[in-house]
Amino acid sequence: MSNRTLRVNVLIQREISDILRQRFQAEAVKITITEVRVSPDLREGRIFVSIVGDEKFVETKLRWLRKQSPAIRRELSTRIVLKFLPKFEYVLDHAAERGTRIVQLLEEVAQETGEP
Repeated sequence: MSNRTLRVNVLIQREISDILRQRFQAEAVKITITEVRVSPDLREGRIFVSIVGDEKFVETKLRWLRKQSPAIRRELSTRIVLKFLPKFEYVLDHAAERGTRIVQLLEEVAQETGEP
């Protein structure tokens, strides 16, 4: 991945997080943008989101986020000047859940062996 693509990813992540915080403050309280991956030609991108809550709440918020996608993209186009503004796909990020599960398993092993 080129240096430019990495910079664009970070910039888009920061701006979308800011848009959610400013425009959709009440609805986006438990939504975190964890990563953005934009294709090298800037035509497509994936936005990985982490949502805190049970499965029903997560699905509701993900559906809401996908519904707000055109408004977020419009606001993003006023903040960032690129030759092409990518069309985004919002994807649920399970990395935090996997990390939590690994920590729980490590704690269980430590308790069984008697180590602190």
